[in-house]
Amino acid sequence: MHKELRVAAYAVCVRDGSVLLARWVAGDGSKRWTLPGGGMDHGEDPYDTVIREADEETGYAVEPVALLGVDSLRRRYPRRLGAVADFHGVRIVYEGRVVGGALRHETSGSTDLAAWHPLDGVAALDRVSLVDIGLSLWRARPAHGHLG
Repeated sequence: MHKELRVAAYAVCVRDGSVLLARWVAGDGSKRWTLPGGGMDHGEDPYDTVIREADEETGYAVEPVALLGVDSLRRRYPRRLGAVADFHGVRIVYEGRVVGGALRHETSGSTDLAAWHPLDGVAALDRVSLVDIGLSLWRARPAHGHLG
């Protein structure tokens, strides 16, 4: 069993009843909406990660204004040559505020579109579970930073 740990930081940016999302392109070519953000570089602070990733994926300068919480997920999946990966993802979720820049789509990255979506339409989107987790943290603002 190969252990994999990925620590990432994401932003929940809500403005005028809409949330900013980026469309993630999976390795198999499927596409689903996600929160702007991504994996930390070694030695990078998660605060800086969310700023960098939001800019890369949306074109916006995003200021993290509150730490909403931390989500942890674990799953197993097949790897090459019959091996199995034991994946653990730690996702740090911030509330973000757009303070500059202009909406644009990422090129040569893990996402291909960025867009504002009305909050009441999110349930109809093809999205990753992190979108619902992030919005739940944003709405509930649990003092301990954990849902459930």
